[in-house]
Amino acid sequence: MAILVDQLREYPDAGLPHTIWCHMATDTGFDELHAFAARLGLRRRWFHRDHYDLPAHGRTAAVGLGAQEVTTAELLGRMAGPRGDRVRRRRGYTGRKPERGLEPLAHALQERCSTN
Repeated sequence: MAILVDQLREYPDAGLPHTIWCHMATDTGFDELHAFAARLGLRRRWFHRDHYDLPAHGRTAAVGLGAQEVTTAELLGRMAGPRGDRVRRRRGYTGRKPERGLEPLAHALQERCSTN
């Protein structure tokens, strides 16, 4: 089981207190992700179907507790849940380094899901 965090990105129009954040997800089930999030002080209602959003200080704390730093493309390829399942089906994810062309998909999925 791995807790994954991608790189920080800026979302200036999100209308939230933080405009820079990353995503924290898992490559298996959600029980350990929720337990890890609780250790960070995150509320369960902040879970977005398959991930948590973390501001910069939350990412630092997560890495300090053992979260694995990955690219957004790798996070999307490995993550469990609705978005991860979609990427695996769409791209035939094999666990290898993503092919060129996945980064735009990753960005589009990230933008779409972070506005929900």
